[in-house]
Parts: sequence; C-alpha cells; structure tokens
Amino acid sequence: MLLLGIDTSGKTASAALFDTDSEIFLAESTLYTQKTHSQVIMPMVKDILEQTGKTVNDIGAVAVADGPGSYTGLRIGVAAVKAMGFALGCKCCGVSTLEGLAYNNVAYKGTICSVMKARGELVYTCSYKSDGYALEPICDEQIISRDELAQFLAFNGTEALLCGDGAADFFTDYRSPMLNIAPPMGRLQNANGVCLAAVSKELVSADELEVSYLQKVKAEKDLQDKLGNKEG
Repeated sequence: MLLLGIDTSGKTASAALFDTDSEIFLAESTLYTQKTHSQVIMPMVKDILEQTGKTVNDIGAVAVADGPGSYTGLRIGVAAVKAMGFALGCKCCGVSTLEGLAYNNVAYKGTICSVMKARGELVYTCSYKSDGYALEPICDEQIISRDELAQFLAFNGTEALLCGDGAADFFTDYRSPMLNIAPPMGRLQNANGVCLAAVSKELVSADELEVSYLQKVKAEKDLQDKLGNKEG
C-alpha cells in the first residue's frame, strides 16, 4: 500500500510517501518554515507525487500528526488529510506527534523520550521502549513540568534518547550521563516518523479524524483537582 504521511504540528512542514509492502520511502520533503503550513504542505505533496511518478489515485491511505503541537498547524494538517480522505475515498490515520518523533529515531535500542515545548516550564512528553524496529509506550502522553520529567527519567533508571524541539534545552539544563540527544535530523518532526507509526495503527474514515490537544487534558485535570479541593 502507498501511504502518504503529513506533519504540520510544529515549525517544520513535512510530507513523505511510504510503500508499506517494500518498506521503502519513495520520497520525503521537510521544510523548516516561517510560512503558514497551508501555503506549503499541499504543494509539497504535489511535488513528491510528481517526482515519484505517482498520482493521488495511487494513495492507499493518508496519515497525519494529530497532536500535540501548534493549534493552527495541527488544524491545517488534519483538515488537509480529511479533505483528501473524502475526495479520494481512502482511509486516514491520526498519529501522535510524540510517537512520530520517537519513530524518527526508532533504530535506537532503549528508551526514547519525546520532549516538545508547551508553555513556560511545561513540556509535552512521552517515553517509549524501542527494540530498533518498533516502539512500545512506557507511560501515558503527558503535559508536565521539566522538573517532573527529569524525575521520571531518573526513576526510570535507564539511559534515554531525547528528541523533539524541547530536547536540546532539556539536555543542557538537566545534563546527565543517563541522557543522550538525537542528532539534528532526528530531533524535529518529520513525516517519515508519522508513516512508520501509522503502519501499526487502525485506519479510520475521514470524518472520524480529529485533532488531539493535550493542553485540554491538562486544563480539565486542573479543574477537577480544583473542584475536588473545594469539596474536601
């Protein structure tokens, strides 16, 4: 199956075309851009299709990073994929941005920790166990403080590879022999990781695809805690 992957969750806009049968990436394009993702992502998709001699009708499914990340960027990516799904009659797949980041570094055997900047000292994060080919989450996706993440990684007791736009600052500020940092090409969002993560996901119809905001989860939890304290 020909799988198209899209990531517009951060500063990078990225698209990739993956042949799931041969496990070969036919094309990939990533741009670190100040432009609105809506200006670049569909021309990028068109270009990789032309470069590979494929058409939209050859696409079997479309995967997209559905969050966390930039609210505007996520909405643009998910809306584009929903539109393609409806127009082409193909299935879609939403992939966690954190999981996609980790899959960019899946060749690393051990713990991979995705760290994305949220607001202030908060980060979006999730850690995964990698066997060099596939990932298994070892915790839930969270929005927590950097100090809380440092404690979690310390208690985990194993070396961890950091990736994501919050990885460099975290690596510098919490320097430890237990922490490694992904190289630049594996540190930011890339549609390759979206494709690799999507292979093991359930495909859904375009109307079922939604954006996932961890910020809302955090806000709801804080409200519940506040209400619980008042009742107590």
